[in-house]
Amino acid sequence: MRTRTTTRRGLTAVAALSLAAVALVACSPEEEGTDGDGAGDESSAYQDLLDNGIVADDATVEANEWANGVREAGVLTVGGTETSELFSLLDPTTGVARGFDAALSQLLSRYILGEVNTDLQQVTVDTREDLLETGAVDTIFATYSITPERAARVAFAGPYYSSQSGILVPVDSDITGLDDLDGATVATQAASTGVTVLEEFAPGATILELPDHAQALAAVQQGNADAYVIDQSLLLNAVVTNDDVQIVGEPFGPGDNYGIGLPKDSDAQEFVNEWLQQIIDDGTWAELWQITIGDRADIDTAPEPPVIGSVEGS
Repeated sequence: MRTRTTTRRGLTAVAALSLAAVALVACSPEEEGTDGDGAGDESSAYQDLLDNGIVADDATVEANEWANGVREAGVLTVGGTETSELFSLLDPTTGVARGFDAALSQLLSRYILGEVNTDLQQVTVDTREDLLETGAVDTIFATYSITPERAARVAFAGPYYSSQSGILVPVDSDITGLDDLDGATVATQAASTGVTVLEEFAPGATILELPDHAQALAAVQQGNADAYVIDQSLLLNAVVTNDDVQIVGEPFGPGDNYGIGLPKDSDAQEFVNEWLQQIIDDGTWAELWQITIGDRADIDTAPEPPVIGSVEGS
């Protein structure tokens, strides 16, 4: 079955992506196996996963107002991102986003429509709730952390992914885990959970608060910080694009649970949760994690998926 992904905004906003970032995206189906470095295998496995995704029967879709509306529209409009290497990265040559979040949204569209057809709309931290409330998007897949404040405005399916804090260091660092952060200068993002996690779990560290992920990563690479602590999903993105850094030690601190954002006053949550449980039970979730994250970050075993409905607000 042919995969169709549309985007209303076109490719202008992503034309400035670096060649290095573009190279990380698996090649399009027309290019499979052409480069001899394994990218064709990755692309083929990704496409096979989508092509074999489960499809709901007509009665299941028709019984759900939200899903039936998506089917009538013929497309699942998704609020997401286009620049996350492992979760949702847009290939400007094909207009198709790939990654863990992107594939989940594509699998959900197949479940409802019988084929993959998503319309990816770029969202930000400030626009996600508004876009759901106005009906501009049907759902949000954007490493969207479940919080009580957001749950007041959004219905969350899931959680579908959970990530604790991790430690990123230069490849030649002597730091091997949490205990070694005592006395070290540790970068993190200002006003993030990284600050509170360090205060609790590494009180002997000197915290260097920086405005964003890029500056925290640069601080480690340039020797201005000994380590960088933040949600490990962000650190995994850094590792697959940089040879001079690595993640050390075990994840620590409270889990950051990602949910699928859905309209608050709709019957979407139960429908999507039932679909999520099915793809967890049949092994699709673990296979997708391995293709999009594990294989690229040199991790051999997929984690246990979170328990659906285990987080308040989901």
